[in-house]
Amino acid sequence: MGQRIIDLSVTIEDNMPAHKLFQSPIYLTALNHESTKSFNLGVPEDPMTFQTNYMGMLDHVGTHVDGFRHVNPSGATIDEMPLDLFMGKAVCFDLRHIPDLGDIDAAEMDKAEAASGVKVDGHIVLLCTGLHNRHYPDRKVCWTNPGLTVDATHWLNDRGSKMHGVEGPSTDKPTDNIFAQHRACRDLGVSHFEWLVNLEELVGVGEFQFFGAPLKFKGGSGSPVRAFAIVED
Repeated sequence: MGQRIIDLSVTIEDNMPAHKLFQSPIYLTALNHESTKSFNLGVPEDPMTFQTNYMGMLDHVGTHVDGFRHVNPSGATIDEMPLDLFMGKAVCFDLRHIPDLGDIDAAEMDKAEAASGVKVDGHIVLLCTGLHNRHYPDRKVCWTNPGLTVDATHWLNDRGSKMHGVEGPSTDKPTDNIFAQHRACRDLGVSHFEWLVNLEELVGVGEFQFFGAPLKFKGGSGSPVRAFAIVED
């Protein structure tokens, strides 16, 4: 029996799509191997050159996790949250039948759980809707994601799931400014990963291990993560 590692993170690029309220990132080459020749590093017979890049971005761009502080002014910041929140046993629900701007409610969660063969008990639950494959990198992806309903959020919390994850920029639909799901997460003390990719590869595999540790930003409201799954074959 072997293991497979599945990368669940979108590539960070200059001016990539972002949530409707957020700026896209700036990601540019700052110094390159040609420009650093003039630094005269190393030795004449073996000069050393290098490349370094500049990043200017919000902490909620690309594949990222929301800290409790994001929507709760008294919530823990990303550096205060325990690392074990961001990793552990997980399952991926197949919700590819949910249309753009559709609702993922508790009844859908019941059906998806049964189809997955995994009874949710403290799992990180990832929701595969096919959104990324349908639209990315078209900026339409920022305006078409389905939304997780409040009753579905309570469904997760009732089963001990403290983290869940979605494709696209948000767990709430972009067509309203109510942010009911984010407010439910705030009240329940749960959170989520956003803009996961490659979730199709996790549909039907049962339970697996998920990892999505944040950078340790002091006072951070969230953080980019390199999310991945380890699947037993």
